[in-house]
Amino acid sequence: MEHWNSTLGSGFILMGILNDSLSPELICATITVLYMLALTSNGLLLLAITMDARLHVPMYLLLGQLSLMDLLFTSVVTPKAFMDFLLRENTISFGGCALQMFLALTLGGAEDLLLAFMAYDRYVAICHPLNYMVLMRPRVCWLMVATSWVLASLSALGHTLYTMHFPFCMSQISHLLCEIPPLLKLACADTSRYELMVYVTGVTFLLLPLSAIVSSYTLILLTVLHMPSNEGRQKALVTCSSHLTVVGMFYGAATFMYVLPSSLHSPKQDNIISVFYTIVTPALNPLIYSLRNKEVMGALRRVLGKCIL
Repeated sequence: MEHWNSTLGSGFILMGILNDSLSPELICATITVLYMLALTSNGLLLLAITMDARLHVPMYLLLGQLSLMDLLFTSVVTPKAFMDFLLRENTISFGGCALQMFLALTLGGAEDLLLAFMAYDRYVAICHPLNYMVLMRPRVCWLMVATSWVLASLSALGHTLYTMHFPFCMSQISHLLCEIPPLLKLACADTSRYELMVYVTGVTFLLLPLSAIVSSYTLILLTVLHMPSNEGRQKALVTCSSHLTVVGMFYGAATFMYVLPSSLHSPKQDNIISVFYTIVTPALNPLIYSLRNKEVMGALRRVLGKCIL
């Protein structure tokens, strides 16, 4: 089979989820609503955390970074898919595909690491409250944020360059966005060794932080069960259950995509899962995690009140 030349002048065809569905208009409308919800909820949360000095504490600093990552992550994918459907133009340039892959891997990896740091933050707050402001001082928080961004971007850069160096036999990607697994299926060369490297990276970036999260919340649960105050116990459990809901949605979808062998899931399932962690989760995260929080809602009312006045 002749190699399809992947030059800057060539492009891929992103089939996406809309072209394969029985009711694309309904799915497109749903995706649009979810995207607008993600923009609004994450944008309002970022505004409240940035403008209200009472929220300039470690927990909300990390929450603000989560909202920023969610907002950027969904924006890397959704507008492109929406415009492709409206214009009936599914092509993406070679360079555009590489950029989309790099940004998606960076934002997904950074969120993955950040969720583990957020679990540690909750562990310190509940299990070691007297040392909280020492262990979670601003310098430590910013180091956590920087570590998430830097490690994720370096990993994403390496994977993007290596994935895009393969010769491709076909240009049609049966996926919503440019990601490693669907692109490797188009490669003419032997990708088995690289697939093993992707698996190892997936385990490192997903299962190690997930192990840290499980350990943190196990210790938190043990501490909460010994709390004398029912009110304190309930507040801690509500906060932690919200975080675990976010963790379950994100890690479950990402593990399905990058850790499970490709033989165990079909391209159609991959498409659905990719919609879940690039569009659905960013829209729901602020509602689950933050906008039910009294402190956040109070800050939001104060900030919006000042803007209106």
